[in-house]
Amino acid sequence: MTKQIADITLPNVARIAGVGYLIIFFSGIYANFFVLESLIVPGDAVATASNLMANEMLFRFGMLAFVIMVIFDLVLAWALYVLFRPVNQTLSLFAAWLRLVNGAIFAVALYQLFSVLPLLSGAAYLQVYTAGQLADQEMLLLKAFNNTWLIGLIFFGLHLFVLGYLIVKSGIVPRILGLLLIVASLGYLTDSFANILLPNYADYKEMFLLIVAVPGVIGELSFSLWLLFKGVNVE
Repeated sequence: MTKQIADITLPNVARIAGVGYLIIFFSGIYANFFVLESLIVPGDAVATASNLMANEMLFRFGMLAFVIMVIFDLVLAWALYVLFRPVNQTLSLFAAWLRLVNGAIFAVALYQLFSVLPLLSGAAYLQVYTAGQLADQEMLLLKAFNNTWLIGLIFFGLHLFVLGYLIVKSGIVPRILGLLLIVASLGYLTDSFANILLPNYADYKEMFLLIVAVPGVIGELSFSLWLLFKGVNVE
């Protein structure tokens, strides 16, 4: 009975994890780079407010993509726990909790993003504020979203480190994928702590983006595609 469950369930769980990873990957790229990056003008609250009002539906689609990320983060936390529980149940549970904490913090960050919408509504109670004041408030909420997300990424980086270690020890997927995830985790942690500690972080933003994006894309995308098309070595 146990062997039958392992033979049937684990490959299916691996495929679920692979699909979940790809959904998170592409929805995150769309929401962050194709929506927020195209609408937010750094340092210009009025221009940002104008973009948001002119592209409200695009902004809403971006928020929906972020919500989808949170949902599949929960699915992925479960799936990865099931896959690596036989390797080390304690560490697998710890990795799952780290991902869940990241998802919970990101959900709080989304509250800040959702709070921008009422400021775009033109409701009567907003008439007491000037357009400039509303634009400043929108920018503050967008910055609060980024700052809260930054906290979550620290836990996500730790999650990737533990997950990478489990992969290296497991033998159910190639160890090189685990090493790639460990490198990606160091990229996330480096960027997050640099953002906190460096007063002139903006001067090096592009460099830190590469530190995060290159190992993150290579490691996480490779791992997700392997789970989806190759699965896990049950033996």
